[in-house]
Amino acid sequence: MKLGLHIPDFTWPAGPSRLGPQLAEVAQAAEDAGFDRLSVMDHVWQIGHIGPPEHEMLEAYTTLGYLAGHTRRISLMTLVTGVVYRSPGLLAKMVSTLDVLSGGRAWLGIGAAWNEEESRGLDLFFPPVAERFERLEEALQICVQMWSDNDGPFEGRHYHLARTLNRPQPLSRPHPPILIGGSGEKKTLRLVARYAQACNIFPGPGLAHKFDVLRAHCQAEGRPYEDVQKTAGYTFDVGEKGERVGHVIDELKELAALGVQVAHGRVQRVWELTPLEVIGKEVIPAIAGF
Repeated sequence: MKLGLHIPDFTWPAGPSRLGPQLAEVAQAAEDAGFDRLSVMDHVWQIGHIGPPEHEMLEAYTTLGYLAGHTRRISLMTLVTGVVYRSPGLLAKMVSTLDVLSGGRAWLGIGAAWNEEESRGLDLFFPPVAERFERLEEALQICVQMWSDNDGPFEGRHYHLARTLNRPQPLSRPHPPILIGGSGEKKTLRLVARYAQACNIFPGPGLAHKFDVLRAHCQAEGRPYEDVQKTAGYTFDVGEKGERVGHVIDELKELAALGVQVAHGRVQRVWELTPLEVIGKEVIPAIAGF
């Protein structure tokens, strides 16, 4: 099992004036601890289960570019990009740029978008859910085409690109890995089976069932189920002095038994750095065999 660090909250005790340096320290500490990947949300306002919308929120790709300059190994991604927030051609270019400048460490994390409140608030495009899923599939097709030798046009129902030229191409081969977030059984997991290298599903009693549904979609697409990396959200809380390390290891073992290959989530009090050090010294070695 691998671990991913997700940073969804930027309202830290030292305030915005220290946010840049502290964020760099957190990214470096996560890399040193042995985390495999690092992600931020693609939101412009804070979301409800983390805090009120007035809390600090950084733009995702600007933040990932900053983090690329302060790390050397860890993979970088959004968890996940709202497909309608940017045109697919521009999105493919942004991920390509991140991949080139980071030395091949970019992922495309993407989903159908859901936060209508922030979208209406800042006049971001937010069509009905059925259209968002249609646009998600076309966006995936556009990104894959732009990351290939085919720079011809793309004609879809919603997107019309006269020329899908993209230079420089990403360093990652055949292209930056694609992760689709969400657990919808009819649309999202079908798109995972058709286009993605990884999924991200919320943990819970239905997790094993979701994986069974994904397996069926992979079979229908003629694709090995094992080709899709199974990622699930998780909150790492090792306690103030590491007293909950055993509990965390037990929970990760349970997730691994269900088929989860990457536990990816937030670390409580991450700005203190000590929780990351504890995870690196005690949790990551313990789960190496999962």
